[in-house]
Amino acid sequence: MAVSPSSSAQQARQALANRLAELCRDAGLTGRDIARLCSWHPSKSSRIMNARTPPSADDIRAWCRACGSEDQTEDLLASLRTAEGMWVGWRRMERAGLKQAQEARLPLFERTRRFRAYSSWFVPGLIQTYGYTEAVLRAVQRRRVEVDDVADAVAVRMERQRVLYKGDRRFAFLVEESVLRNGLGGAEVQEEQLRHLLTVGSLPSVSLGVVPTRTERSRMPVEGFWIFDTAQVNVELVSGYLTLTQPGEVAAYADTFRELADMAVYGAKARALITSVIQTLR
Repeated sequence: MAVSPSSSAQQARQALANRLAELCRDAGLTGRDIARLCSWHPSKSSRIMNARTPPSADDIRAWCRACGSEDQTEDLLASLRTAEGMWVGWRRMERAGLKQAQEARLPLFERTRRFRAYSSWFVPGLIQTYGYTEAVLRAVQRRRVEVDDVADAVAVRMERQRVLYKGDRRFAFLVEESVLRNGLGGAEVQEEQLRHLLTVGSLPSVSLGVVPTRTERSRMPVEGFWIFDTAQVNVELVSGYLTLTQPGEVAAYADTFRELADMAVYGAKARALITSVIQTLR
C-alpha cells in the first residue's frame, strides 16, 4: 500500500489496522501470537496493528486464519483495496493501458453535479479537443505506459465530455495563463484548442477563468486538482493520483480554488487573453 501525505489515506490505513487489532483481541491472542502462527518476524504484527506497515492481501488472509475469523477476510480485503485506492502510482493505475484508466473515472463524472477544476499544466480533460487530448495522452504513453491504446483512451475521454451538455450540472474551470502557451501538439492543435475554449466558455453552465501571469500574486500556482461536489478531490501529482475525501482536506482545496478564482479574469477579459494567444500562433 503506497504511503501518501493525505490524512484521508492515513485514516483508512489506521481504520484497517484497528480492525485487525480488534480481531486479534477478540481471539484472545497477542501480536506475538499472530506472528508465531503466521511464521512472521515478531515485530511484523505490531507494525501492522499500529499502521506503520501496511498489510498485503496475503497478510490479511493469514491474519484471519490465525484468529479463526476467515469469514471477515473478504470485508477486510475490500477495506485494503479502498485504502490503496486513495493513493495510486501512475504505473500501477495505467499498467493495463490508458483506456482502462480513463474508463475507471467515468462513474464519478456521471454522478457529480458541481465540478471545479484547476490546472497549471494542461487544459482540463472535459474541455479538451480531440487533437489536444491525443497529444496529452500520447506524451503520457511514451513516458510511462507500455501498452499503446491511445486512440481508444482518447475516444473514452471524448465520450466523457457529454456530461457538459446533460442534466443540471455546473462547471468552473480555472487555468493558468501558461497553459494557453504550453505548445502541446504544435500550433495547429493549440489554435484549435484555444478556439474551443472560447466556445465552451460561452456555455451557460460553464465558468471559465484564466489566471494571468503576473509579477506579483497572492497565491502561487499549485498542482492540478478536481473537486467533485463537496465529497471528493482528485489531485494529479508527478508520481501518482491522489483521492481525498476527508472534509478538512476537501475544504482546503475549495479554499485554494476560491483564492485562485479571485485572481482570474473571466468573460470578455478572458476571451481577449485567449484571442491574443491565438494571434501569436499565427
